[in-house]
Amino acid sequence: MKRNKKLRINRVSPFSEVLIHLIVGGFAIACIVPFLFIVIISFSSAESLRTVGYSFLPTEWTLTSFRAAFDLGDTLWRSFFNSMVVTVVGTFFSLLMTILYAYGLFRKDYPLRHFFAFFVFFTMVFGGGLVPTVVVIRNLLGLGDTLGALIVPALMIPFHVIIMRTFFKTSIPDSLIESASLDGSGEFRTLFTIVIPLAKPGIATVGLLTAINYWNDWYLALLFVRDRNLFPLQFLLMEMQQNIEFLRRNLTMIGVAGGVSLADLPGEGLRMALAVIIVLPIAFAYPFFQRYIISGLTVGAIKE
Repeated sequence: MKRNKKLRINRVSPFSEVLIHLIVGGFAIACIVPFLFIVIISFSSAESLRTVGYSFLPTEWTLTSFRAAFDLGDTLWRSFFNSMVVTVVGTFFSLLMTILYAYGLFRKDYPLRHFFAFFVFFTMVFGGGLVPTVVVIRNLLGLGDTLGALIVPALMIPFHVIIMRTFFKTSIPDSLIESASLDGSGEFRTLFTIVIPLAKPGIATVGLLTAINYWNDWYLALLFVRDRNLFPLQFLLMEMQQNIEFLRRNLTMIGVAGGVSLADLPGEGLRMALAVIIVLPIAFAYPFFQRYIISGLTVGAIKE
């Protein structure tokens, strides 16, 4: 009787199912269309952008913007390499620190877990400020003009620690940890051989958020990096946008001096081409994380 009642409660009517599919489909389209629009603009000619503006059907298709982007040569590829190194190394060590910190907060027999939980919450509400951050990174740690300055400040994100701790609490039963302790398993062995394999969905989620945070960051480069050989890809895009805007604002004086016209300046197509180049690695990385999320949900599910 109870089982039939639960089945009736969980049953979805055909109308509700269609409505849910329409809502989810509309949300998916709303997420995909902006990126599709960026791709179309990157393949649109400057003349098309001047005559019809932003359109899904430009009057002329061209590869000029991508040629201009790749004409940056070593500057583009060096920035791409820097972003890859910062993202991979930063994500790995950030995940490691997040897991270790969250595991301590998850263990109920850890006497200082309330203090460190308050410490994490406090840093979410109150930040140290810009000046102390610069002093610590540049003077105390000596990481100015190094890739370490792009990695270290974002190694520990309090929100990610809370996400990981919550996932541990909801997916790892205390009885499993107690059984491992009775069998003589140490803390590190329990963490790396039992907890982490069962926590793949949470780790994959936090890993994806961390990777996106490192890949999209340009502010740390603005604060700590002066060597152009260490610029990440996002900072290169921001610098190019600033240079284009500067040229456009001073077009009259530049045109008189060197015969430069508005048509000669790199435009929206180049910006969008660089945006496509920046987005593609993360877009290809997402299925990798998604595979671990799905496998963790199906294999790592346990019941007491």
